Amino acid sequence: MQTPVTIIGAGLGGLTLARVLHVHGIPATVYEAEPSPTARTQGGMLDIHDYNGQLALQAAGLMDAFRGLILEGREATRVLAWDGTVLLDQPDDGTGGRPEVLRGELRKLLIDSLPAGTVRWGHKVSSVRALGDGRHEVTFANGTTVVTRLLVGADGAWSRVRPLLSNATPEYVGTSFIETYLFDADTRHPASAKAVGGGAMAALVPGGKGIQAHRESGGTLHTYVALTQPKEWFAGIDFTDSATATARIAQEFTGWAPELTALITDGDTPPVLRPINTLPIGHRWDRVPGVTLLGDAAHLTRPNGEGANLAMYDGAELGKAIAAHPGDVEAALTAYEEALFIRSAEAAIEATRDFGLCFDDNAPHGLISLLTGNA
Repeated sequence: MQTPVTIIGAGLGGLTLARVLHVHGIPATVYEAEPSPTARTQGGMLDIHDYNGQLALQAAGLMDAFRGLILEGREATRVLAWDGTVLLDQPDDGTGGRPEVLRGELRKLLIDSLPAGTVRWGHKVSSVRALGDGRHEVTFANGTTVVTRLLVGADGAWSRVRPLLSNATPEYVGTSFIETYLFDADTRHPASAKAVGGGAMAALVPGGKGIQAHRESGGTLHTYVALTQPKEWFAGIDFTDSATATARIAQEFTGWAPELTALITDGDTPPVLRPINTLPIGHRWDRVPGVTLLGDAAHLTRPNGEGANLAMYDGAELGKAIAAHPGDVEAALTAYEEALFIRSAEAAIEATRDFGLCFDDNAPHGLISLLTGNA
């Protein structure tokens, strides 16, 4: 008999796990803190890679539906200098292995593929404790509790499940992103829309500073401004005062091309601070009966386009391991974690390298080398 699986977190990794388990006839329940699937914006564009994210979707039986979400032309890439000079312009010729989709649409696809009631919304974890014999009790802020023999922490960077396995906590890497959007940019901000192009654009300078943007559906431009500053520097900015915060961030880009700075100054949404934190490279733990982790809860790294792909791949691999070891939770978790630790260590090393190439003192030339296969 298969052990029902309790999954904390309805991100892409947790949902992929639930879907793969469902494909194999294994019951699972996903507990999510958010009150509903549409409670907050679900991030921006994701490039789903043919060597991990797409393999996860194949295991979930969702590749055909996934193809219907792909936004054509979004694999185009541009690198600009601070003055707007185009240094690299790679069109989307349709031969890439990283089709782009909106995170929110991919998440909805996964949710809709699950039996009704699989995801329990409005369940924020307040505590988790071991009961012995591989059982764990999860208590939620709404006062309810659940006891499980197979607990999976798919609850992201600040996982409430991780302390059962590891004392590691995320640490700030010294760089933060500030997120904003321009809507209807082709009409209202044609110069910025042209600068971004059909896919992704990065304008970087030495010292860990840059403006990165991605074209989403229609004329929406999603921008991440990168600044390398201590946490205290950002703490001195009142992000509840959008106008003041925007002006302070824009001040760091004085003299840059107006089509680039407009991505900051003319944003249609309040600027949102996104500090970049990581777990130690090679993060691992000793086997603890009845519990494991996936995605950022297991291996939070610098952003390089792999996080969502790895989380989905983790979920698929864990689901397959559970299905391959019916009634033997420990054999399943041992097999999953042996591969997870190797995979995630390699990914963390690569993410650290890629991030350094983008934001080191040779920027933007390291990124250009990476994109042209010369890094």
